[in-house]
Parts: sequence; C-alpha cells; structure tokens
Amino acid sequence: MRARRLVLPAALLGSLPYWLPRSVVALRGTVFARVNGQDTLTFPSPSFGPERFTEVYGHPGAVGRSKGAALSDLFWYWLAPGPQVHQEHLEPGARYAEVAATTRAVLAGSGQALSEAAARCTASVLDAQVTRRASLVRLRDLMMPVWAEFFYELVFREPCPPQARRLIVDNADDVVSALKCTRPRHLGRRDRLTRYLLRRLAAGQVPHELPRSLTEQERAWYLQGTFFNTAVVQMSEAMAHLLLVLARHPGVQRRLAERPADDAYLSQVMNETFRLYPLFGVAHRVATTEIALPGAPVIPQGSVLCFSYPDYHACGWSDPEVFRPSRWTDPAVAREAHHIPFGVAGNRPCPAWRLAPLVMRAATREVLRRFTLDSPVSHTRSLPHRGPCLLVRRTAPLPSGQRHAVRAFLRTRDRWEDVWRAPLQLVLGTGMVLAARRQRPAERYFATHDTEGRPLPEGDGPRCPFGG
Repeated sequence: MRARRLVLPAALLGSLPYWLPRSVVALRGTVFARVNGQDTLTFPSPSFGPERFTEVYGHPGAVGRSKGAALSDLFWYWLAPGPQVHQEHLEPGARYAEVAATTRAVLAGSGQALSEAAARCTASVLDAQVTRRASLVRLRDLMMPVWAEFFYELVFREPCPPQARRLIVDNADDVVSALKCTRPRHLGRRDRLTRYLLRRLAAGQVPHELPRSLTEQERAWYLQGTFFNTAVVQMSEAMAHLLLVLARHPGVQRRLAERPADDAYLSQVMNETFRLYPLFGVAHRVATTEIALPGAPVIPQGSVLCFSYPDYHACGWSDPEVFRPSRWTDPAVAREAHHIPFGVAGNRPCPAWRLAPLVMRAATREVLRRFTLDSPVSHTRSLPHRGPCLLVRRTAPLPSGQRHAVRAFLRTRDRWEDVWRAPLQLVLGTGMVLAARRQRPAERYFATHDTEGRPLPEGDGPRCPFGG
C-alpha cells in the first residue's frame, strides 16, 4: 500500500521536465501582458495579416519609440543606465539622426577588414579559452568575449585589453540575463563600465566624432548601450543560435566544414536560422499620426504597435517549424519570403545589417576549423540556457561511446534545468515588470524633457505623478 502511495508523487516528479516549463512560460506571458497594463495592436493578427506587417512597420506614422508606451518603462528599466540615449529608444528627430549617423560611421569598414577582425578575435578567444580535447560550453558565453573584443576595436581602434573585455562582458551578460529574466539586474556591474568609458572620453581616447548633442555622460551611455550592450548581446545571441543549429544538424555542419568557402550555402543556413530564431521577439512602435490603410481598420494616433517577428517569419510556409536551409535556394522565393531579420529599411533598421552577416561567416569558419559541435538540447528563440554544447577538436575525435554519454548528460541536464529556471523566470520577470511600473523611467523622463532630450521649461511638460 505504501509503495502505491509513492507511485503518483514519483510519476509527477519524473514528468516535471515535460510539462512544468511549458506551463510556466504560458503563465509568464499572461502575467507580463496583464501586469504591464498596455493596450496594443499586434502584427500579424486577424485584423492585420502578414501583408500588412511591413506596410505598417515602415509607415511614416509608425515612428514613435518610447514616449507614450508603457512597454518603454520596462525596456528602459532593463537597458539602464542611459536608456534615454540608447539609439533604439530615441524618438525620431535631429538627435536620433545624429546618433544613427555616428553608429554607421563606427561600424563602417571594408568587408575584408571587418571579416579579418572578426576571425582574429574569434581565434584569439577560442585558442585561449578552449584548450582541451573536448569541452562543454555555453555558446553565448563562449562568443561574448569575441564580440567584446571586436566592438572594442571598432570603437577605440586598438586591441582590447583583458580588463576592458571583462568589463564589457560583465555589462552585456548582466543586461541579457535581466532581459531573459534569469537573473535580477546588477547596476553596479554596468556602472563600472560607464566609469571606464568616462575616463577614456575625458582623456580624449575615443577616435570618433561623437554626437555633439550629447553631454559627456550621455556619450559614455551611448557607447555603452549601442556597442557594449546591444551589439555584443545581439551578436553573441546570433552566433549561439547559428552554432547550436549546426550542433543539432550534423549534416549541415559537415557540409560547411568540408566547404568553408561556400558562402552561398552558409548564407542559406544563416537565413533559415534567423527565420526560426529571430533576435527580436517583439518590436514596439508608437503611432505618431493616424494610420489609414486601404481595406484595413484605421490605427488611431498614440496606438502602441507590436510587431511579432516569430509570427511574421512563420507566415507563408507549410512547415514553418522545420529547419530547412534549402528554402533559400531559389532567389525568387527568398525575395517574396516574410523575412526581416534586420528590421524594415523605412523604420530604424538594424545598423549592423551589412556587418553582421560578414563577421558571422568569418567567426563560424574559425569555430568549424577547430571543432565539431554536438548538442541534443532544446532550441528556442529566447535561448535561456545560453546554448549548452560539446566542442570536440577535429584533430582528436571522441569515441562514439563517450560522445553518446555526453549527449545523454546534456539532454538530461537541460530538461531538469528547465524545471527550476521556468519558475525563476516567472518570479524575476514579474518582479521586474512591477519595478518598472513603479519607477516609470520613460514616463518620468518625458515629464521633464522634450523628444530631443532638452529640459522642458518649468510647467511646460505633463505633470509627473511621481514628482521630479
């Protein structure tokens, strides 16, 4: 009888990895939507099909970014310090144009020079950090120092010292961990990088003309947010997705390793990776004017528009959940596909749209030249597990028995990590949403500043319910 009473609890415990994470993710989405308290229009949707997605996204009236959206408070909370000068969160106008032009200038360079820099940084990090015959790594963690070095070189035009790389990695890792709700934010880690950048600016050691409309403090925040936060995080996430795809599809990996110069096939693999695992989940914009489209409901001024990249990328395919690089073989199909990995040209496209594919190809070749990759873990767009993977030196392959044992370990660990990580994300995510609602960083900023960042004359701005 006692044994029977133990059967149900044991079965429930053993089944946790199969139902608990999925249930908590759904609950977290519900909590986020309700606690945030912002009515939005979502694209695509029954009212606005995929054919309207880019039309609305690129509309001249869909250019507001932070002012007037409760979602902005949450993103400003996550991106502190200095979210008010983060390029992605500036309102349209002269200030945004100046900052965007500066970013393009810093990222500029010949394709060959950029590729060589990415290959050099990748080789440096891999050779220093992966020294054994076989290593278990987290791909996002492995790639973060690579892009810390790469973007440091672009900003300062000199090799990245170890101390600076550590500051950049600590900052970027803290931001992305908070965004994934796997760890609360630690502003002390971020402030250390801010102070370092302020010292470099004061010494005249940034060899670029930075936006004149920004104060010295704001210039430090601009460099930190654009290059040492967003750029490092997004490139590390992109490479983690790409390498995890190769680890889970040995045939694709083998073809790329055997034909490293086949840019066409690698581009197809990258396109399919970006389609399935877009770096942006939802981009939000604010309608600055009424948007009237033929045959569609009128979108009122002030509406918050949420553009779901995963849903849009899934439209038009009979089997959108399947990884199939051959989708991109036909150029005509590629041109018509619902696919915007770097945004829409008419509305804040990613400034790295040209650079990212170049340097990702270079970094991928350096990884495949050294290692085979193997991983049986789950693969989702949010990548909360940071991409667990086995790297094995091509010159010293593991016996099949050892490889199978490692795969079994990775698979089991991944399932049980989800059991504790999913509730943790629910608790931390809810707490951060509530903190953002309480602090209202975007709302409070626009209560005292105009959209160009200028302080409002006393009494001219909307009254801020929190004071200040």
